[in-house]
Amino acid sequence: MGLDAVVAEIRDKGRVEADVITRDADAKKVEILSEAQQKTEVVKAAAREEAEKSTSHIISQEEAAGHLIVKRQILNTQKELMDDVYRKALDTITSMPESFHKDAISSLLKKASAEIPKGTVSCCARDEKALKEVLKDSNFSAYSFGSVIGIDGGIIVESIDGQLQVDFSYRTFMSQVWESGLKDASDILFA
Repeated sequence: MGLDAVVAEIRDKGRVEADVITRDADAKKVEILSEAQQKTEVVKAAAREEAEKSTSHIISQEEAAGHLIVKRQILNTQKELMDDVYRKALDTITSMPESFHKDAISSLLKKASAEIPKGTVSCCARDEKALKEVLKDSNFSAYSFGSVIGIDGGIIVESIDGQLQVDFSYRTFMSQVWESGLKDASDILFA
């Protein structure tokens, strides 16, 4: 065998070995790429699932915040309506005729006499004349006119020594009625 034949044989063996190595490398490359593709799909699926969970959570939070804002607006509107009803009720009472206020003063003074048997009686400017007329009644001779004060109506009675005072103003009565009947009024208005 000549040198050329030996070189050709070595070259052929080298090609065969190179082809085997290339095929093995190609097979290994396909295997690695396949594994990488599978891992990529797993990572993508996990990322997609996490994104969906986060999106769902954010949407839930935004919906809850929206419901809270709407609820707050409804409650604020209801409060405004209730305050308006309160003001209108007080305005209606204060705009009643003088005879109503005179009867109310007489009735309130009878009630006050159980707590303060003798003292001074104060009222708003509108009711001064009516109070002075009521105080002329012999049933109320233990009381004297106190002063004109800034109330919507009704009376404030103070004992002679100034130690005790009862507030029978319209606003006080309205507040008591309002507090005790607020839930019922709200149920009627907003049920």
